Amino acid sequence: MIDASIDAEIQRINVGTTGNMSVRTDQGMLITPSGIPPRELAPDMIVAMDLDGNWSGKVKPSSEWALHSALYRRRPEIRAVVHAHPDHCVALSCARIGLPAFHYMIAGFGGDDVRCSRYATFGSPALGEATVEAMENRTACLLANHGMVTAGSTLADAYGRALKLETLARQYMLCRSFAEPVLLNRNELVEVEQRYKTYGRQDALKA
Repeated sequence: MIDASIDAEIQRINVGTTGNMSVRTDQGMLITPSGIPPRELAPDMIVAMDLDGNWSGKVKPSSEWALHSALYRRRPEIRAVVHAHPDHCVALSCARIGLPAFHYMIAGFGGDDVRCSRYATFGSPALGEATVEAMENRTACLLANHGMVTAGSTLADAYGRALKLETLARQYMLCRSFAEPVLLNRNELVEVEQRYKTYGRQDALKA
């Protein structure tokens, strides 16, 4: 988690103390702390807590712990969550614009779009509920006037999706700067979804 937090700053997914990451545990979750820059993190600063917000130690958990908790409560398949503030995702979220199926990789987030949530104050339980709502049947969403969230079966999976989502947001804005993107239709997306079932699998049969 520390390495991913440092890399997120290098990749400009987060800056300074923005953003947070967590992984599910049997007791609740491990989450990055509040207000500590990634390069100052140490293993004993990663906060163990339950999903009700109870924790112990000298370092406070991220102020967004309720967002992570809401996803773990409602989505048992999720094992890791990344919340970040990358520039292009934030720009789209401030206009409350989600990402439509302008590129086939949108299907990799679980559907034919990446939604933008309704607005809720940062650090509030309401933001957790808005996130769960926007991520129904998805592994990512934009947070209105805020940033983005991705989830996965591992931290590497969730973090990889965060990098991918910011790349797609940048490409979508670039396309919209000179033309209206042509969206993929449902039949085209169904074919993409079928191919994703074996994408990256080394044990899959050769085509």
